[in-house]
Amino acid sequence: MKMLWKLTREAARYKLLYVTAILATLGLTVVNLAAPRVLSSLTGAVEAGTISLPVIRALALILLGLYLLRVLFRFLSNYLAHKAAWYLVGDLRGRLYDRLQSFDLGFFHDKQTGDLMSRVVNDTRDFELLYAHIIPELITNLVTFVGVLAILLAVNWKLALITCFPIPLILVSGVIFAKKVRPFFKVSQKCMGELNARLQDNLSGIHEIQSFCQEEYENGRVQEKNFSQVRAMLRALRASAAFHPSVEFLSSAGTVLVVFFGGLMAYRNLLSVEDIVAFVLYLSLFYTPVSGLATLLENLQQSLAGAERVALILDTPSKVTDAPDAVPLTDVKGAVAFEHVSFHYENEVPVLKNISFSCEPGMMVALVGPTGVGKTTLTQLIPRFYDPTEGRILIDGKDIRKATLSSLRGSISPVLQDTFLFDGTIRENISYARPDASLREIEEAAKAANIHEDILAMPDGYETKVGERGLRLSGGQKQRVAIARAILRKSPIIILDEATASVDVETEKQIQNAISRIAGTRTILAIAHRLSTIRNADLILVIEDGRVAERGTHEELMAKKGYYYQMQLAQSEGQAAG
Repeated sequence: MKMLWKLTREAARYKLLYVTAILATLGLTVVNLAAPRVLSSLTGAVEAGTISLPVIRALALILLGLYLLRVLFRFLSNYLAHKAAWYLVGDLRGRLYDRLQSFDLGFFHDKQTGDLMSRVVNDTRDFELLYAHIIPELITNLVTFVGVLAILLAVNWKLALITCFPIPLILVSGVIFAKKVRPFFKVSQKCMGELNARLQDNLSGIHEIQSFCQEEYENGRVQEKNFSQVRAMLRALRASAAFHPSVEFLSSAGTVLVVFFGGLMAYRNLLSVEDIVAFVLYLSLFYTPVSGLATLLENLQQSLAGAERVALILDTPSKVTDAPDAVPLTDVKGAVAFEHVSFHYENEVPVLKNISFSCEPGMMVALVGPTGVGKTTLTQLIPRFYDPTEGRILIDGKDIRKATLSSLRGSISPVLQDTFLFDGTIRENISYARPDASLREIEEAAKAANIHEDILAMPDGYETKVGERGLRLSGGQKQRVAIARAILRKSPIIILDEATASVDVETEKQIQNAISRIAGTRTILAIAHRLSTIRNADLILVIEDGRVAERGTHEELMAKKGYYYQMQLAQSEGQAAG
């Protein structure tokens, strides 16, 4: 009931459509209840000998009017309920996606992309089943049941009570069925999410699958997820297959009781022909909602299983949000300071330990050190993809937790090692940081990033399609497009996360030239694997085991002959050997 109440609140914004649909449903039910009475009246007129052409004409016209109203009410009931339900699905998908965008990066560490996609697309679709089918049918069935029961009690209360004998048994079996079948539907939808995750992962890695001849192996893994979902659904359907005929049998048993006792009463002249006809005609209406209970319960459990998966996302709090007193950052110069910052993920293992440093606007700070010591994590704390567990980070002397997220992240432009480009044109990818930028501004940013000439050499210039994740561009081209995107944004702070790690020497020079052009005009925090790219940095921080082990300029660190000096020697020897 708690889940149903939550869902009802979600649908409240479309109450006008729902109220109209419900009223149409009630009108349809009244029409369905009235039609058998007209037919039984005809039988009564024949039995009483009062039948005449005017009577036949009147009853036929009334029946025709009722059937026309039934067409109108059914259209309004079905269409308006579906309209409201699909709008609700669209709203929930938007809310769910927006909610996913609000989570800190830690939320996604143990989540599969395909499973999250399944929740947004597949599980929300179950709301349409709930609001366009289940709830209207429940209302129709309930009103029909109560209305028919009232009529049957008015016709002959003794026979009506006999008719109700199977109802408690059907209700009890329905409760047992609901408890038994919902876990199966939950497992089925979980398996569907895992199947989507496997498909998404495999299609993204199709190059690796084909390169290592793992098609058969991956096909087996997909089929395993596929048939896990199939088996879970079949377990639910097996319970349904037993429940449906049980309900039908109990309904049929009620009909048998009516035929036997009704026939006995007619035999003893305790029931008129008109009442017998009315009873028989209403009997099918009486047991139809009861028989439909099985299907409704099955669909309801499936819908609630999907709704729980949706609600789990909507109810999950985001760990990084605007503080109640947060204010926008304005006129940002680009001064960055870390004051005794420590951080760990949910596993409680320290990643950063008591990090402190500061840089003035326009300075370049380089972070170097072995893989896995927390360099990338450190840079991700600045735009608040995570919050420090201890200490604070300042921009222009202001604690970033007191700034709105949109203004904070609007002051920072990242260039990552694994550059992500959207499946669009080069122009669209560069202007992603500023959709309103003119072509001239885009070209100026591309020139500053040393990618303009490459773009002009392409068949469609700036309108060249880059393909999914930028597959049609080389690694160096993607990196320079990302740098152009960062330059176009005109953010006072730029974060470079190993922007030259996966490119050749010539491309590295081009990227280095692009970085040199913006050095001094923006605050740059650069994670570097190749030390040649950060020789001119104003401050170099050597990170070891989550701490700042050494700090200084290139010359100062070389003079210390510590870890940085050893790294420089090792790379120089490697280049010489190469």
